[in-house]
Amino acid sequence: MSQLNQCCNRKVAIKVPQVDEYHDLVYSQVKGRWDTQELKMSLLVPRTEQLKPAVLYLPGGGFTEANLHKLIQLKLVLAEAGVVVASATYRTIPSNLSAMVTDAKQALAYLYQQAAVYRIDPNKIAVIGDSAGGYLAQLLGTISQTPAISQTQVQSKQNQVAAVVSLYGFSNLLLMGADPKRPEFDPAAPTMLMLNGVSLAPQKPLMPAEITERARQASPLFKLHSGIPPFLLMHGDADQLVPLAQTKAMATAMRQAGLDAEEIILAGAGHGTAEWYQPEVAYLIRDWLLEKLDWDSGPLDLKQQTTL
Repeated sequence: MSQLNQCCNRKVAIKVPQVDEYHDLVYSQVKGRWDTQELKMSLLVPRTEQLKPAVLYLPGGGFTEANLHKLIQLKLVLAEAGVVVASATYRTIPSNLSAMVTDAKQALAYLYQQAAVYRIDPNKIAVIGDSAGGYLAQLLGTISQTPAISQTQVQSKQNQVAAVVSLYGFSNLLLMGADPKRPEFDPAAPTMLMLNGVSLAPQKPLMPAEITERARQASPLFKLHSGIPPFLLMHGDADQLVPLAQTKAMATAMRQAGLDAEEIILAGAGHGTAEWYQPEVAYLIRDWLLEKLDWDSGPLDLKQQTTL
């Protein structure tokens, strides 16, 4: 007979809060020539009374897709730790980098604007991303309070980032758009399409020097300055898509500049492989975030479970 059948009464300890999901929230509307594109976000909100930190997740997808429903296990670990987790889609190719950064800043601003509704502490909002989303997270951490690259008019105080987590992201576009078989940039590479835009109209080809300067201006590695928030940079040493050297270069440059950067390399992990979905990795990210956000939920201050 199983233990389940031997006992009729079982005491359950309350260790995590109830987590509510809000999906398909429209955080921005982009007017096109003939229609309006709605940019959506989902939220995981712990049902607790105290002010909570928040994390904005920017999904990767080679700049051709932005599936906000990825990394479910990690997001649930963060939510059960008392963190509000927002996942946002953003415009992708054929839109260019300016549109993507504008969307990321608008998503971040939405969390500030809705802070009272979801009990978010506006001083503790972090950004996390994987692959292309990791690049955007790094970029947002370096330019969030400036008008650089984006077209948004969002107030700088609504774009402050308290911490950045990059999972197998990249920091130097000078080394991400090149074809190893040729010395020049490959114009069909996703990073180059994102950087230079896509148009059906005849255009004057960009000179190599122009492309190089655009790539440099869009690279987090070359935008380091005092006041940048702490970075957690994670990569797999078996990644065949984004070189490990990208993470190592960013971590080294930040430390040399006196900035807070922690580098974690996962042995045997590839690009988005199963290693990234293990509880151990989620707990590493959770613990780092809670430390850098200087937040301890303490005893759970739960809301009534029958009402929201």
